[in-house]
Amino acid sequence: MSGAHTSVPVAARVRRLEERLIGAGVVTQEQLDASLAAMLQGASPVNGARIAARAWSDEGFRQRLLADANAALPEVGLSMAGGIQEQRLKVVENTATTHHVLVCTLCSCYPVGLLGPSPSWYKSEAYRSRVVREPRAVLAEFGLELPNDTAITVSDSSAESRYMVLPRRPGGTAGWSEPELAALVTREGLIGTAAV
Repeated sequence: MSGAHTSVPVAARVRRLEERLIGAGVVTQEQLDASLAAMLQGASPVNGARIAARAWSDEGFRQRLLADANAALPEVGLSMAGGIQEQRLKVVENTATTHHVLVCTLCSCYPVGLLGPSPSWYKSEAYRSRVVREPRAVLAEFGLELPNDTAITVSDSSAESRYMVLPRRPGGTAGWSEPELAALVTREGLIGTAAV
């Protein structure tokens, strides 16, 4: 895991851990590189957008997705496998009264395969610390002004568990196809810093 972020404390710690694992013969650098390449192959916000569009179009899929996202993902040709272990995915749904936003307060855990590489602001210490303390203010800085009576829930990802927001379906989209609906969904909407 070499590259531009090796000066970041978390990246340096990860690199030291990688070196220890390689030194102990647990894994080779080639295996680590192959795992990373497999994880990033096909990683795109388009995947998350497809999931949201299917959930908006198919009530049964939406219910299965919210109940057990890992079990529902294969229905759209996706999974949370690809690394050393399968990560647990929890999809949280925005409603008229509740809005979800995602963070990883410890580092930058994030469902890369479904949302593509994480944006730089998601990894920043400012976002990670502030969104937990003052989510409404942070969302407003992203241009998302929510009514005062909308509850905001912050979901904290971890090494084992990832989250994805299911945005509210935009009005006026009845009868739209899944590809048309998917084109409306942004990575920020799947993180919760945008409405869609």
